[in-house]
Amino acid sequence: MHHPVEPSGPAARPESPHRVAPVMCGDERGHRIPLTQRASLVVAGAAVANDGFMTIDSDLLDDLAATLPAGALLTDPDVVAGYRQDWAADPNAGTPLAVVRATCTADVQAVLRWASAHGVPVVPRGAGSGLSGGSSAVDGGIVLSTEKMRAITVDPVTRTAVVQPGLLNAEVKKAAAEHGLWYPPDPSSFEICSIGGNAATNAGGLCCVKYGVTTDYVLGLEVVLADGTAVRLGGPRLKDVAGLSLTKLFVGSEGTLGVITEITLKLIPAQPPASTMVASFPTVEQAVDAVLAITRTMRPAMLEFMDQASIGAVEDAMRMGLDRSAQAMLLAQSDAPGAAAEQEIAAMVAACESCGATEVFATDDPAEGEAFTAARRAVFPAVQALGSLLLEDVGVPMQALPTLISGVEKIAADCAVRICVVAHAGDGNTHPLIVFDPDDQDEVRRAQRAFGEVMDLAIGLGGTITGEHGVGRLKRDWLPEQLGPDVMDLTRRIKTALDPDGILNPGAILT
Repeated sequence: MHHPVEPSGPAARPESPHRVAPVMCGDERGHRIPLTQRASLVVAGAAVANDGFMTIDSDLLDDLAATLPAGALLTDPDVVAGYRQDWAADPNAGTPLAVVRATCTADVQAVLRWASAHGVPVVPRGAGSGLSGGSSAVDGGIVLSTEKMRAITVDPVTRTAVVQPGLLNAEVKKAAAEHGLWYPPDPSSFEICSIGGNAATNAGGLCCVKYGVTTDYVLGLEVVLADGTAVRLGGPRLKDVAGLSLTKLFVGSEGTLGVITEITLKLIPAQPPASTMVASFPTVEQAVDAVLAITRTMRPAMLEFMDQASIGAVEDAMRMGLDRSAQAMLLAQSDAPGAAAEQEIAAMVAACESCGATEVFATDDPAEGEAFTAARRAVFPAVQALGSLLLEDVGVPMQALPTLISGVEKIAADCAVRICVVAHAGDGNTHPLIVFDPDDQDEVRRAQRAFGEVMDLAIGLGGTITGEHGVGRLKRDWLPEQLGPDVMDLTRRIKTALDPDGILNPGAILT
């Protein structure tokens, strides 16, 4: 389903002083086709606009509508406006020419054949819950929504599900559970994010420390390429090494290489009931020490970190009796079978106590455990109540986690902004949430500076600018620093091979 988003981001994308925007045809947003491609876009019935994209007349748009089911093409300005931004609320999002709500692969093919013929950019969109501006609309383009593509078939014999991209993550889980099976990847937004969006960004979640991320469960895809060709990759086979690993190439490509129209997912037996531990700490350093002590000897089913600001925000929203005085809190779970769960929880309790925890609570009651898990999932909306957010998604090798978290604290102090930190601590993936007042332009600039410095810090520690949210448009300027020139060149060559006219999600990942 579609979730309209209210703008909440800063007035301009974060900048780092040493970064220079690439020379593009059009404005600084990177939403334009490079000058070298303009000559290839001259077609009958359209003209090259000053910004490098086609100016499409109504007859050509009518031609597109004629290839689609009635009502699939939307041009009402009020409706179209609801598809401009995802949850990142990219302030530079453009105004699309139209929205297409596809119902099947054939609809997607029709859109891309038309767009390819007329040089019109296409931005694929799932539920709009993305956090990196990956589905920000492009001026004069088409937003291609897969929200109406919602079929699912579960095969309990092969333990697979064939899913269309518009189905929500929670709905996939529910369908699997009806057969005693489980789909593990669980973003905090699992109740509202689409499975197609999860595949496009290679989403993670709370259980991924033990069970892995989306790509670990994608066995096959149907993908529509820029020219409208539909290809099937992989399938319901647990072992398949024939040819290049093209399935994995498209997972995490954020709609820049093709549009995913069907996903074959691996399912596993249902997760055993989990036991839960919650520990409060007087310092962040002690909590991080406990994380390293735990991960050194075991792999829990969940190991989450919340700092004091996050704890307070959640307590304001949920009134659970969380310890507001604690500087940090860890939430851990074990779903090991039988007595092994009790042993793992006892070991985690001992690790926390040895690292200075002031309070440790353990339970094997699933309802109590779910209540604490719900509190962790509520962090983003709870912190958003404090002001507008710039959401980070940086990750580092586990041994660098203490340096990353202390470095974020220093950046917050130097930039004089509030940064709340939550983390999938068990795998080193942190979410610093930069809170700012959008009406205070000086604070906006300081927040933008902090955003860039956090990513620079992560890269300097051998980490990544995104662990699960994707690069989108908000983080693309930092990608070359992480990957280096050779990998960036290879990335561009792959993009050009699959999308020579650059119509697929221009401005996302690459400028």
